[in-house]
Amino acid sequence: MDNRQAIGSWLSGPRAAAEEMGVDFGYRGKRLGLPEEGPGSVAPLGRRFGAILIDWALCMLIAYGLFARGDQQAAGNWALGIFLVLSVLTVGTIGCTPGKRILGIRVVAEGGGRLGLGRVVVRSVLLCLAVPALVWDRDGRGLHDRLARAVQVRI
Repeated sequence: MDNRQAIGSWLSGPRAAAEEMGVDFGYRGKRLGLPEEGPGSVAPLGRRFGAILIDWALCMLIAYGLFARGDQQAAGNWALGIFLVLSVLTVGTIGCTPGKRILGIRVVAEGGGRLGLGRVVVRSVLLCLAVPALVWDRDGRGLHDRLARAVQVRI
């Protein structure tokens, strides 16, 4: 084996090496029975990050204006609580937060339809912990979505 080929496979990672051996991973959402593109397909990562930034900015604005009384540290703490309440209420009722709605994303159960309140609460609490949201599966779902058996799809 040529050294350049070995270095190339090391840099490209295990997925590229598996694909070279003929493993077909398919597209994101294929295992969940979702379409590859368009409405109902797995929402792209960029849109999901954008949605959470919009939601966090909204929560910071509410916290700073209504609860923190000018204290930046207190605003961050209040914003986390507001974010939890916002997520539970909006995802539990209409299936999306304001940021998700603006960017055309909805949270649905794996089999389709709305999430139950218990799964929404689990998902929201894990999202507030941040770490589960940073661990993804090959369908692009965060650990918080996997544990709640949810998926974020395009509207």
